[in-house]
Amino acid sequence: MSGIGLWLVLAGVPLLLGLWAQQRVKSTFNKYSQVPTSNGMSGEDAAAAVLRASGLQGVGIEHISGQLSDHYDPRSRVLRLSDDVGRARTVAALGVAAHEAGHAIQHAQGYKLMQIRQTLVPAAQFGQSLWFLPVVIGLVIGATGLVQLGVLLFAAVVLFQLVTLPVEFDASKRALVALSDGRMLTADELTGARSVLNAAALTYVAGFVASLGQLIYFFLASRE
Repeated sequence: MSGIGLWLVLAGVPLLLGLWAQQRVKSTFNKYSQVPTSNGMSGEDAAAAVLRASGLQGVGIEHISGQLSDHYDPRSRVLRLSDDVGRARTVAALGVAAHEAGHAIQHAQGYKLMQIRQTLVPAAQFGQSLWFLPVVIGLVIGATGLVQLGVLLFAAVVLFQLVTLPVEFDASKRALVALSDGRMLTADELTGARSVLNAAALTYVAGFVASLGQLIYFFLASRE
């Protein structure tokens, strides 16, 4: 197989999958952002309720700009929710907010994979910012060692993405259980929240597959 053909199989197709996954999560989120909650709860209300039900105290909730920029910051123990989630009273908002609250619970309970992911953050950030340069220079000048260095840096990124998958799946599972047990959503609404979280999870899967494909491609290139 030619170099271009190999790239298309290992990296090009997964990248297209990633673009499709991103579009799907946006469309699914937008769809269920049009479905109001029957009990009138907002995303912030739901996140607070999930935290209370778990007995977790001392976790702040703040607003953040942007769409789907919601996240939990374990360093400051703060849930940061966008206006489309924190202030919205929709099925999509409750699903995302409860998911982020699930990360706070993971942190408080010492969920091992989350701890591992946090340990990998510096290496992943370093690798993400620098891996491309030695790979490109190495391929241009034929320096195998430089390519291998870039591949090693990128491997840290891929490892981080791999560990992220079960962390995200677990947070979504916790969210759906909490929303159901707390009767914050009806059965139909819970189905919608599950669709939103499943679509979001797909973006993590697609991102990992795309990165793994690139890693394999550049690893093979470094051995030629």
